[in-house]
Amino acid sequence: MTLYFDDFEINPIHSGDAWKLCDFMVSNEDRFHRYFPGTLKENLTPTLAKLFTEKKVKQFEKKEEYLFTLKHSETRELAGIIYIKELDHSIKQGEFAYCIGYPFKGKKIISTAVKLLSEYAFNHLDIKTLQIIAHKDNLPSVNVALNNGFVWQKTLENEFTPTNESPLDMELYELYRPSRF
Repeated sequence: MTLYFDDFEINPIHSGDAWKLCDFMVSNEDRFHRYFPGTLKENLTPTLAKLFTEKKVKQFEKKEEYLFTLKHSETRELAGIIYIKELDHSIKQGEFAYCIGYPFKGKKIISTAVKLLSEYAFNHLDIKTLQIIAHKDNLPSVNVALNNGFVWQKTLENEFTPTNESPLDMELYELYRPSRF
């Protein structure tokens, strides 16, 4: 499965992504340390990134979690990563998490990728509800939700604790699979 838009493509993570993922995380460390501390920690060296990608490929195959890479089609540069995680197959629900590198921020690339992956999740992964959980001050992430028709549901108190910080309240947005007639 590959999804294309503009000059970018979305693919499931594969073992060959380890080096690019390590480079991507380390070169954007100051962007990712607050909201992606686990992914960052697991990709700080090429060896760690290899173990991480192997684990994520297995989780993808087992339908436990889906991690996608977002690459520039021509240069093959890793622009971002997008998770569909926290899957609950009994209620057909999953949550998006995403990050984008410095050179690509502010260009609505993640918004477009989330739109395409929402359609993919509804049509191929049998998901009925997609969620985005974002801090109210993380306006780019909030805008990804709003640009894709996600609707604010509620504030989740003390939902996320960044490294060496106090717990943060987070905002929950949801998008539902359209009814088919």
